[in-house]
Amino acid sequence: MAALGNPEMLTRKIKLWDINAHITCRLCEGYLIDATTVTECLHTFCRSCLVKYLEENNTCPTCRIVIHQSHPLQYIGHDRTMQDIVYKLVPGLQEAEMTKQREFYQKLGMEVPGDIKGELCNVKPHLDSQRNGDLKSEDPANKEAGDEKAEEDNDYHRSDEQVSICLECNSSKLRGLKRKWIRCSAQATVLHLKKFIAKKLNLTSFNELDILCNEEILGKDHTLKFVVVTRWRFKKSPLLLHYRPKMDLL
Repeated sequence: MAALGNPEMLTRKIKLWDINAHITCRLCEGYLIDATTVTECLHTFCRSCLVKYLEENNTCPTCRIVIHQSHPLQYIGHDRTMQDIVYKLVPGLQEAEMTKQREFYQKLGMEVPGDIKGELCNVKPHLDSQRNGDLKSEDPANKEAGDEKAEEDNDYHRSDEQVSICLECNSSKLRGLKRKWIRCSAQATVLHLKKFIAKKLNLTSFNELDILCNEEILGKDHTLKFVVVTRWRFKKSPLLLHYRPKMDLL
């Protein structure tokens, strides 16, 4: 019984190699980036890998279960918990990914989104303190001041990248919005837009709507930043989205 109470006896080191199968994407075989989980079977992949795969398929890449016959992209969701685990387990992965994203936007001549700037600022001091061995001996007063500064830097309501959107109705079964031009955070999702439209039109449920870009139905978990980068052809113009009743309601 005494041995069970000894912390040293309960400590067991696990090599990263032993858990790689649980934190890598089956499609690209790399560590999960923007981890996205299929709601039907809970298998997880990189978002970009899964979205590209589902453009031509409607089944899970791992177990081949049918996600949805016609709209599989609406049945996947960002897995923040899994992504946090991967970033904590793999040294330098988050910093490297944020740097790649920053270089990507700079190469396209686009402004680096506010959330990427914020994460880069937060990751570097954390890694520096780890390398210098200061993480455990951090002064409580300094930690509190640092938390306040981080909170200011991550004030997404004011500093997050913004997207201008025009919401047009392309169905005679629904009325148009009185104010179709809106501006909101690039981190808002298509689901947020559905709820916004449903509230403005007094619909019983936001699930009655489809939102389209270039005549393609968007998944509810797509962020507006993702839509602008991957779907919108006219980068310097406001994002034009259409809404209509779901196809099964027409």
